[in-house]
Amino acid sequence: MSIKINDRECEAHIGDRLLDVARANHSHIGYFCGGNAICQTCYVKVLEGQELLSPMSDAEKSMLSDTLIREGTRMACQTKIEKPGLVRVQTTVEEVKQMVATNPLSAPAYMGKMGWESAVKFTDTIAFQARREHGEYKLELWQLFTDVIVGIGDAIQLVVDAVQSVFITKPAVPTVTQTPGKSEACCGSLLTTQTCCTTGNGKTISPDIVKLHQHSTVACN
Repeated sequence: MSIKINDRECEAHIGDRLLDVARANHSHIGYFCGGNAICQTCYVKVLEGQELLSPMSDAEKSMLSDTLIREGTRMACQTKIEKPGLVRVQTTVEEVKQMVATNPLSAPAYMGKMGWESAVKFTDTIAFQARREHGEYKLELWQLFTDVIVGIGDAIQLVVDAVQSVFITKPAVPTVTQTPGKSEACCGSLLTTQTCCTTGNGKTISPDIVKLHQHSTVACN
């Protein structure tokens, strides 16, 4: 099946966490703690398909305010896909990005709101973290360390990929020039219209040029 994270189609399977789906498909969701329900950076807002996801976990109930829960907020490290269907979510990172792009003056109010919603759950959050020595949410320090390192590495790779996509020079694309009224042998054929394929360094023959000549029924030797 597939789900949409920030309107990007992502491959997913029943039982996958939203966080793992995002990481596998290079769709950014914060996870500084490596997905161990500590850092609270993996918040997502479920826009569609809430009924297809796992019920609210104890970690989410301890860390998400009633207001955020009513708005459809989930923790991606705690939320699994349980049923097939359309699931569409937006990360808080993307929400802030769109807010800054369209209405930057609303960003301070949004940040204040999120700070307040964290503050009202501060006691519950601390209590939850304090009782993690046993049970389902028990933390193994080495596993936590490994998860954090992997999370940081994935974040760095996302930045590198983004920079490369902007700054890597694309190969030159051959151009076709036509000068009516002249006869000149081009690619081994005599044309009544000069048809020369160049990259800026002289005439060249490439698969694209072969296709061009085939399309115009002129042989390119």
